[in-house]
Amino acid sequence: MSSCQNKLDHKIIAEIVEPGSKVLDLGCGNGDLLHLLVERRNVKAQGVELNNDAIHACVEKGLSVFHSDIDSGLPYYPDQSFDYVILNQSLQEVKRVETVISEALRVGKKAIIGFPNFAHLEARTLMFFGGRAPIASSLPYEWYSTPNLRFLSIKDFRSFCRLKGYKILGAHFLDSQGPVRVLPNLFAQNAIFVITK
Repeated sequence: MSSCQNKLDHKIIAEIVEPGSKVLDLGCGNGDLLHLLVERRNVKAQGVELNNDAIHACVEKGLSVFHSDIDSGLPYYPDQSFDYVILNQSLQEVKRVETVISEALRVGKKAIIGFPNFAHLEARTLMFFGGRAPIASSLPYEWYSTPNLRFLSIKDFRSFCRLKGYKILGAHFLDSQGPVRVLPNLFAQNAIFVITK
């Protein structure tokens, strides 16, 4: 994912999160998003991350991060202890999607879920004409080195929410230039959904 796209994701999420909220970021990486939320929205922030180098980067930013694998659930957090639980660019990397989302909505009142849309036009074109797994600006990895385990689309996620009975409170669709308002499953490189039970 390009840094430009990342910043755009972060900006949208910062606009979604209410000032002063309690926020848990699952798969928080190096803490850039959490740090932005602390600085701009004055949130009470906590992260969960598995990678030691990323945890060190978070600590250097003054963030509180718990070392854990989000696939194993969130047993240390009581029900509804956060206003928002964020899974930004980490959902496609988890093994137990249903568990992770269920746990996110158990400990959080709302979940903000951002992921690359594997059905966007660039990926479809590369697959169709190139006949190979696509490498694109929002999908920058070779098939053998990608951290992605799930290859979902915007339509897939909407269908999943319907099946599980989750309410979609809002959705934002992005390409490298900004918001996508027409045919997002085809033209958006990334999606950000706000969901609740």
